[in-house]
Amino acid sequence: METETATRWLSDAEQCAWRTHLDVSRLLTHQLEKDLQPFGLTMNDYEILVNLSESDNQRMRMSDLAAATLQSKSRLSHQITRMETAGLVQRTHCESDRRGLFAVLTEHGGETMRKVAPHHVESVRQHFIDLLSPEALSDLHAALTPIAEHLRGKRGKL
Repeated sequence: METETATRWLSDAEQCAWRTHLDVSRLLTHQLEKDLQPFGLTMNDYEILVNLSESDNQRMRMSDLAAATLQSKSRLSHQITRMETAGLVQRTHCESDRRGLFAVLTEHGGETMRKVAPHHVESVRQHFIDLLSPEALSDLHAALTPIAEHLRGKRGKL
């Protein structure tokens, strides 16, 4: 038989903080996505390009890329197909594992990344970084780090 536990409802201050976080998360993602549209990219595209551009040999196993971008393997496969059509990435077989595939940044993908990155960084600055004092930014980082670490730890348990 289940034991009933009392719900720990959010206080007014907690609810205000939570809802503000949700608003900022949605609004900021929407704005950053909008600022990538002139380049024909989505936030998912950009995140994949960043991961590939920062990885050894500008390539990642598809399974590692799915984990890094928090996408299912199926969803990532569709995303990569679309990005292949645009010439941004290509898939190659893994020499050591015949079933394994790599996503590889193409020359066009690298050029696109070099062109878009300064605009994206400016967008991040305009809509996030420059709106906070250095102290507030440091406090925000300190406040969010334990949440990120907690959720990263949960990823392996899902």
